[in-house]
This record gives sequence, C-alpha cells and structure tokens, in this order.
Amino acid sequence: MTAPTTTAQGDQRQPEGYSSPLPNPQPHLGHALASEWTKLTSVRSTMWTLGSLVLLVVGIGAAVILQTTSVDYEQMPFPTPAVFGLLVGQLPVMVLGVLTVTSEYGTGLIRTTFTAAPDRYRVLTAKYLVFGITAFLTIAGSVSLVGLSASMLRGGPGSGVHSGSEWVSMLLGSFYVTLLGVLALSVGTLVRHSAGAIAVMLGLVTLPPVIGAVLGIWDALAPIGRALLQYNVPTALIELFGLPNSGGSPAFGGSPLPGSAGHMVLILVVTGCAVAASYVVVGRRDV
Repeated sequence: MTAPTTTAQGDQRQPEGYSSPLPNPQPHLGHALASEWTKLTSVRSTMWTLGSLVLLVVGIGAAVILQTTSVDYEQMPFPTPAVFGLLVGQLPVMVLGVLTVTSEYGTGLIRTTFTAAPDRYRVLTAKYLVFGITAFLTIAGSVSLVGLSASMLRGGPGSGVHSGSEWVSMLLGSFYVTLLGVLALSVGTLVRHSAGAIAVMLGLVTLPPVIGAVLGIWDALAPIGRALLQYNVPTALIELFGLPNSGGSPAFGGSPLPGSAGHMVLILVVTGCAVAASYVVVGRRDV
C-alpha cells in the first residue's frame, strides 16, 4: 500500500485534504455587531454617559411636571417637559458617540479590531448601528417616561385634547438627538482624538446661536445671523417638542421649510455628509 502523501508545515506533517473539525464560518455583519455590542457594554463610559442622560431627562422633566398644572398642557404636548433635560442630556450622547470610536484609537485596540476584521467598512457600519440603536432606545425611553408621567399627573379636564401626533414629535426629537450622536461618532472617526472631536461637537451645538446674535448687529450679515438663530440644535429641540419659539424671521429672506421638517432635513444632510466622509477616510488611511 502507498503511504499517504504528507505536507510539511513547520514541525507538523498533516495528510493532504485535512480539514479541521472546528467550525470555520465566514465573517459577516452579525459577527461585527456582536463584537461592537460587547465593546459598548463592557466599558464604564457607556454606563456613565447613558446613565447621566436618563437622570437629566427624567430628573429635570419630573421637576418641570411638578411645577405645572393641567391647564398648562392645553397648549403643550405631554412630552414637552423632557426637552429641558434633553437640552443638557444631548451632551452625554455626543460624548458617547465620540468615545465609541476614539477610545479604540487611544488605546491601540483599533489595530486588533482591523486585524481580526479586515473589512473596515463592516466594522464602521456595526459601530453606527450598535450605537444608533442603543442611543435611540435610551433617549426615546427616557422621554416617553416623562411624557407618560405628565399625562398621568396632569391629564385632567383642563389639559385639553391631545392626539398621537405629539408622540410622533417625541420620536422625531429623540431621533434628532440620536443623529447628533451619530454625527459625533463620524467626527470622532475623522479626528481620531477624543478631546478634539468633543470640542468640535460642542462648537457645532453651542456656537451657532452666539454667532447668529453677533452677526445680527451688522445689516449686511443680518440674514446669516437670522438663519443661525433659526436653525440650531436648541431651537430644533424646542420646536420638535412643541414649545413656543419666538426665534426670528425666515432664513435668508425666503420661505423656510416648516419648522421641524427644516431642522430634520438639515441634520440629515450634515450627518449624512459626515458619515460618508468617515467611510472614505477609514478605507484610505492607515490606523
């Protein structure tokens, strides 16, 4: 009989046609999602950022509810008290979005990630999906808790008639803040530095109202100032959650999109451009 042909591999010799009994599945998006979920839930920053978001939205919202009466809700949706906490709570969402990617660059874990999963686009997609879904569910859950509390405590005869559209606005507001977090994640991917990316996001959120007020001093720049005062993050949240807004005239002298629609289009365009840029950069540069 002829002895089986063997192939040398280092110090080991295995018969030709050898196959490992261990499963060897092809990597797919599900594996990347599981990996990113493990990373997100195993670090303390997730607990602290999302925990502070819940405390701010629910705590400040409860304080606002206690200072209102049923009559106050005649012209105000029940989820509106949540916006006061969300104006501050959006900051932890953006911080978590930045840390979701920059923490790996800071520790060097990103090299291990890309070695284990060479398809960088799949890894980045998994990061966006895991962070976006987690952030949206946390934000919407906190806002819903405030809205349900207001409806139970202040839903008397004097509160007027409320439709389901106010809950749709609540979901749109939660989605808006989630997009801010996704934008922060994309900025973190582009900058690759936690402090720098957080500084960029804080500037994008806080500077437009200030710059708009300053530009309003000069007649030539007043239209730009009015646009910045009308289209910024605080104004968007106020309008999405149904608070009355006295913010100025139509941008650039034209007829703007309906309030909430204009804000949603703007954040979708800005976030979409930043996300697209993050995919281009991740695919082209070294870690």
